[in-house]
Amino acid sequence: MKIKAWLKTASDQLGTAGISTARLDCLVLLEDVLNTNRTQILANDNRELTEVEETALQRLINKRVQHVPLAYLRHKTEFYGREFYVDERVLEPRPESETMIELLKSLPLNARSKLADIGSGSGALGITAKLELPRTAVTLLEIDSGALQVSQRNARLHKAAVQVVASDLLASVDEHFDVLLCNLPYVPDDFHINLAASHEPAIAIFGGPDGLMLYRKLFTQLNQRAAKPSYILSESLPPQHAMLATTAQAAGYRQTEESDFIQLFEPS
Repeated sequence: MKIKAWLKTASDQLGTAGISTARLDCLVLLEDVLNTNRTQILANDNRELTEVEETALQRLINKRVQHVPLAYLRHKTEFYGREFYVDERVLEPRPESETMIELLKSLPLNARSKLADIGSGSGALGITAKLELPRTAVTLLEIDSGALQVSQRNARLHKAAVQVVASDLLASVDEHFDVLLCNLPYVPDDFHINLAASHEPAIAIFGGPDGLMLYRKLFTQLNQRAAKPSYILSESLPPQHAMLATTAQAAGYRQTEESDFIQLFEPS
């Protein structure tokens, strides 16, 4: 089959399955399988695909039809201008999380500042923090063993000097941190997620009946510490922000900034 014929057939398959980015997705998969760029693909769309290429492409399309996220099929995604490895053990980093990095970079940190990425998943937040602020000591904390392996892989990929620790939030570390980056699961348990999200790990999505169960647990852990972080950055749904601010207030923190999904808390 020629490239242009495959492109039309595959795009129609994805479109029928309700994939709104059908043609774009097909072009991206062609780039990966043929190991070339889009310009070359479209300029040579009369080329015959080999049997091996066609088989590989169809295997990917069969999964994409089931709404498996493109990032999982490619095992890579972009976050803050860098490429990260992802698979079904972790969430794909969301563009809205980049706001947390912007807020972090605006904070008056010093050369000895220590930062923890709580519930690190792929490690994209903590590793990006380390690469953007190389003098900051960064620890990735994650309870899931599969996600820890992905974090470690991404740390090696970016040659980022971060610690990766198995921990239920802060439970396994006594170390004092100046900053916490917290992108914890915040979707309420009964929230109807889309087909793509159904392929992502539920442990990284759902946060109890109102979505804030793990945030309450984190602030409870912080209450038991003598030395508390100077800054806590969190991500949650905007309608949850008022309730999360109330939870933070009970632990001695006040909201000082808010931007889309992100909140910044400082000691009261």
